[in-house]
Amino acid sequence: MGGPSFAKTDDPEELALAHRRLGYGAAYCPNIKLTDTDRIRATAAAFQRHDVVIAEVGRWVNLMDANPEQRRKNLEFVTEGLALAEAVGARCCVDIAGSFNPTVWYGPHPDNLSERFFEAAVENARKIIDAVKPRRAKFCYEMMGWALPDSVESNLRLLKAVDRPAFGVHLDPCNLINSPQRFFRNTDLLNECFDKLGPHIVSCHAKDLHWEVEMNVHFREVIPGKGSLDYTTFLKRLAVLPQQPPLMMEHLNKAEEYAEAARYIKDVGAKAGVRFIPSEG
Repeated sequence: MGGPSFAKTDDPEELALAHRRLGYGAAYCPNIKLTDTDRIRATAAAFQRHDVVIAEVGRWVNLMDANPEQRRKNLEFVTEGLALAEAVGARCCVDIAGSFNPTVWYGPHPDNLSERFFEAAVENARKIIDAVKPRRAKFCYEMMGWALPDSVESNLRLLKAVDRPAFGVHLDPCNLINSPQRFFRNTDLLNECFDKLGPHIVSCHAKDLHWEVEMNVHFREVIPGKGSLDYTTFLKRLAVLPQQPPLMMEHLNKAEEYAEAARYIKDVGAKAGVRFIPSEG
């Protein structure tokens, strides 16, 4: 498990130690330029030395941008992200597949669930992977509630269509919960994710959802433990995957919230017989 360290340093050794002091066994990739080969090597060595897995390189841009030049730049940026993941030893480079929304880069649009979107997502994934040809890092699309991949089945279809060993699955179950049925039956959703996608999962996000009762459906992202996600099932199913995908907390506002979330996740894990690496902070 891991999350941001809030360490105010660029020194790879200090960054790795900062994660260990928090009891983390995983980290988001530090901000490193692909051309800074010395720092890439130093970061890989320091994190490996202190048993901190670099979970993912996040490249949060719109690969479906309506502007052709911006779309080209975004594709290049994500391609560099996968190359960085490969060089630094990160498990994956992750982005969302994108959006046709003209004003919000990740926003909803009716065509985000279309065949046109699917085909573009397949083409982009192939271009990124074929440009880098990674041997260990994977490229993944994060699951979304209003854009493909929006379900287990659409993830499976993408895996088959992209047809590259370096294309993996990034599991964010809260992003898949976009209906009352999935909210109330999130245990079934989690089991379906692991039953069908388990061998392909390379990294996961740890969040939680609370239902704000209004006249329309409104799920609000909250600190793990403050919502309704079945963390016992999540952790038990995740723990038995042989590839040991990291579980990364995100979207919290301050260090104290991450500490609270980590305590909850570890408490649930302890009751479920799940051991985190490292076992002590």
